[in-house]
Amino acid sequence: MPPSPSPRQFKDAAYAQLARIGKSLASGPRLEILDLLCQGPRTVEVLAGQVGQSVANTSHHLQVLRSARLVEAERGGVHVTYRLADERVEAFFRALRDLAESRLLEIAEVTRGFVEARGSMEPVDREVLVDRVRSGAVTVLDVRPPEEYRAGHLPGALSVPLADLERRLAEIPRDREVVAYCRGPYCVMAVEAVELLRARGFRAIRMEEGVPDWRARGLPVEVAAVEASS
Repeated sequence: MPPSPSPRQFKDAAYAQLARIGKSLASGPRLEILDLLCQGPRTVEVLAGQVGQSVANTSHHLQVLRSARLVEAERGGVHVTYRLADERVEAFFRALRDLAESRLLEIAEVTRGFVEARGSMEPVDREVLVDRVRSGAVTVLDVRPPEEYRAGHLPGALSVPLADLERRLAEIPRDREVVAYCRGPYCVMAVEAVELLRARGFRAIRMEEGVPDWRARGLPVEVAAVEASS
């Protein structure tokens, strides 16, 4: 029987294992990959396009995350699909993001600089906006890709992917304010959607929260197929 480890050896071993999580997250692209996987499973190829990395680099980042047991992989034919290991990874990512936003003023500065450069993207009280969305007082647009909408969306939201928004403006009521959302606070699709909508005469605002944030509030999320558009 091997000798019992000393208290120091035990602590060193335990903290070394904790450090595996920290090391796996010490990369902007890997954090973005986790953020994307909070929306739903994706193949390596899709992730590579969304994070602006080569397939080889994206695959490497995924292997690091997988070695820390944060993501899981499933092969289907020639493609490998990755997903979060479980819902605790999503909660951990959201907690990490909240902690960073509360401790690092630079995040607010970077965000404010980007949003202000887009014109009159004034901040909106989150709680007031959530209440308006829940009450149905506004038209809600989900501007993410259709597969993300199908995986989960805000109740009553219309699926109008950003790439299709220009040609589908006639489907959006002009007599109500429009709220556009995408993946969360660092997703820019809703910002671009609001820019386009305002340029076309709509009253439009952006909601920073995405489906994972909505779910974390304990609010319902719908899962449904998207009807094919003509």
